[in-house]
Amino acid sequence: MITPYFKSDDKDFYLLQGDTMKLLPEFEHKFDMVFADPPYFLSNNGLSIQNGQIVSVNKGKWDKSEGFEFINNFNRQWLSLIRDKMKDDATIWISGTMHNIFSVGQILTELGFKILNIITWEKTNPPPNFSCRYFTYSTEQIIWARKSEKVPHYFNYELMKQLNGNKQMKDVWKLPAIAPWEKSCGKHPTQKPLSVLTRLILASTKPNAWVLDPFAGSSTTGIAANLANRRFLGIDQEEEFLTISKNRKFEIENPKTSATYRQKIGGFNNKSELELFLSEEPLSEYINDIKW
Repeated sequence: MITPYFKSDDKDFYLLQGDTMKLLPEFEHKFDMVFADPPYFLSNNGLSIQNGQIVSVNKGKWDKSEGFEFINNFNRQWLSLIRDKMKDDATIWISGTMHNIFSVGQILTELGFKILNIITWEKTNPPPNFSCRYFTYSTEQIIWARKSEKVPHYFNYELMKQLNGNKQMKDVWKLPAIAPWEKSCGKHPTQKPLSVLTRLILASTKPNAWVLDPFAGSSTTGIAANLANRRFLGIDQEEEFLTISKNRKFEIENPKTSATYRQKIGGFNNKSELELFLSEEPLSEYINDIKW
């Protein structure tokens, strides 16, 4: 039986410590949505610029590529396990760059997923390319796919249209990278901004939905989910990042803090739009707790 590394008092935020590949087969819970930010395999001793300083792009051994076949096998393994944890009408969002996104797309198709969109997230503040031999790398891709070719998925088309000046939202999103207030409990080297995760979650889930992140890091997915009245399970191996995740959850348990964060999240027409939307969402029936 699995013992969670952390379980919040409101039972809306769970963390498991360990290898995703080993933990996923050990429980039967099905999820409404998955967000995955798997290794990009770009730790190749390259250099970048951060805060005006030249820094290494290396993140750790977990991000080092061992070749194309290794990347494909890795993506095939975790996506096969994740598929089994998704409800029939669930969707999955997977973030990546050129280093891994083509492999992910290939394996999704191989396993029977239906790719719905490939979102291009254009960062408003990317680091410059100091070699001056390439265009500045300013985007990441996020594949959106549903589990089944034939089973319809949920999409909050009207909200996305509202956020885009009452016009159909395109698949290119201009959203900022993480702000200093998002790192109040510490920083993960590949941390995603709440603006991106909140939009993904609101676009593809209903209130109380269960959201899974198999490579949780500092759990931006979980913080976005809880701030949007959704529930979360995250898995990570590193206790350092699980501690940050836990502290971030403690932080938003303060109603004033959570209200302030909802006002600060980018991608909305004004500071009160997210809070107003959540207050008007129809409440769904209480969803049972996870059974281990």
